[in-house]
Amino acid sequence: CWEVRKHNSSEWCHFIRSNPDCRLDGGFLDYLDGVFCVFPPRLLPLAVTLYALWLLYLFIILGVTAEKFFCPNLSAISTNLKLSHNVAAFSLTSPLHGVTFLAFGNGAPDVFSAMVAFSDPRTAGLAIGAIFGAGVFVTTVVAGGIALVKPFTAASRPFLRDVIFYMVAVFLTFVVLYLGRIRLGEALGYLGLYVFYVLTVVLCTWIHRRQRGDGLAPPGPWEPEMPTDVEEPEPSGTNSGDYGEEYRPLLPSQETSLRILTTALSPLDYRKWRRKPWYWRLFKAFKVPVELVLLLTVPVVDPDKDDLNWRRPLNCLHILTSPLLCVLTLKSGAYGLYQIQGIFPVWGLVTLVASALALIVFITTSNEEPPKYHCVFAFLGFLASAMWINAAATELVNILRTLGIIFQLSNTVLGLTLLAWGNSIGGEGSAAPQCPPGTPWGPPAILKVSFSPSTDTFSDLTMARQGYPRMAFSACFGGIIFNILVGVGLGCLLQMTSSQPLVKLEPDSPLVWVLAGALGLSLVFSFVTVPAQCFQLGKAYGVCLIAYYLLFLCVALLTEFRVIHFSTP
Repeated sequence: CWEVRKHNSSEWCHFIRSNPDCRLDGGFLDYLDGVFCVFPPRLLPLAVTLYALWLLYLFIILGVTAEKFFCPNLSAISTNLKLSHNVAAFSLTSPLHGVTFLAFGNGAPDVFSAMVAFSDPRTAGLAIGAIFGAGVFVTTVVAGGIALVKPFTAASRPFLRDVIFYMVAVFLTFVVLYLGRIRLGEALGYLGLYVFYVLTVVLCTWIHRRQRGDGLAPPGPWEPEMPTDVEEPEPSGTNSGDYGEEYRPLLPSQETSLRILTTALSPLDYRKWRRKPWYWRLFKAFKVPVELVLLLTVPVVDPDKDDLNWRRPLNCLHILTSPLLCVLTLKSGAYGLYQIQGIFPVWGLVTLVASALALIVFITTSNEEPPKYHCVFAFLGFLASAMWINAAATELVNILRTLGIIFQLSNTVLGLTLLAWGNSIGGEGSAAPQCPPGTPWGPPAILKVSFSPSTDTFSDLTMARQGYPRMAFSACFGGIIFNILVGVGLGCLLQMTSSQPLVKLEPDSPLVWVLAGALGLSLVFSFVTVPAQCFQLGKAYGVCLIAYYLLFLCVALLTEFRVIHFSTP
């Protein structure tokens, strides 16, 4: 399909529509047909500009969905399954921002993007480029930025553990790329290595707790500090209508169902809106349409609230909209539009059943008291938000492939730049852990962390400026282990069938080997220099890491444009 730009502009549309390699698998929009058939050739710059803006908006959709809907429901599920003390709590007491449930929530956009990219051999380079590119970016620019913002003493044993595991994961990925395929056993090996990593984290945390007497003693020299002052969290749209303590009426009042619905559907907190600067308001204005659609289709359960975020009219509406969303986004609507015996569509059947169920729930419940089965809404919200993330990731991969064809760029370079930066930079969010009131860290039953959906550069740097650089630094090396092991392992495993238990991973350019080598070298550099400095990290370390990333980026781009030539294996 890359040959399209070599033809006369009058032949572009015919070439795109007649070439099987130009078909985009999945997705709701055919971006190649749009840019080469709908837009005339002279308006190609306009089409590219619109695609670039849509690409940025897709990153916003991914971030908002994961941060405000996917992660909260995942936390509620872990609480209802009684896993928060044994699993989720380790996300704060260990030097990671979550090794299981919270890691899944934080890395959801990266993992879903990888799974979508691995579904087509033509876009597998996007996944490899994004995973390796994000690894280089986070372990150099973000880690170096933290050292520049606030020099600190790194947590020694967790740092060495995370770097060793990450180097093993990178080496394993290098081997499967060299072989050009990944078999069932190797895909399971990725997932098994992550399970082993989780068990190692849990065991190390348990041993350290036993050594200090099972108490919440002050953090030791290798343990990240826990902040007790928290940044004011931005309320999600599902609770934006709640009053602050100073605005809460003295006597409870009965609100009508219509008022509850309109209040719950408001994604804005007007008191916060008035206090924020203009750029925050501008960004919020872009997010409001996304948040409104998500509020209409994704329920959110909050175990920390007395009413569990129960909004009867809205939750009854979710019983209808969430299943419809799932069937209409699964396989880009192919299942939802399927005609049962050629007569009745699946979406029509789902609408009838869900409407009847919603009516029953509305009649048998009240506005004030959540039903006993309210936890089911957390599973429904988890599924609906996962479908939103999957749909956005599919569009993201398709539009990146389209931009690669337009500019004659490999999928690998698009993955290591646009996809890696978009998933790593993150968006707005609170950088500090959010703990319920009471004790400094909140009750042991649930410990919530308000991190952005992926390794969030801004959150990490903000955390360092607030005086918690060790926690931010630990997140750099620990958080991306989940992305590479689960992203590659699960992404490839889902593409395997009984007839073909392997996935081909053929590098589409020599840039893959530059990426793998750069990531491995950056990890070795930190593995050697950090202990050599007695884990005292200052500005010199940060400058070296950022300079290394700039050098890597120059070499990668020169390799992509064939100024530098490498002999591939």
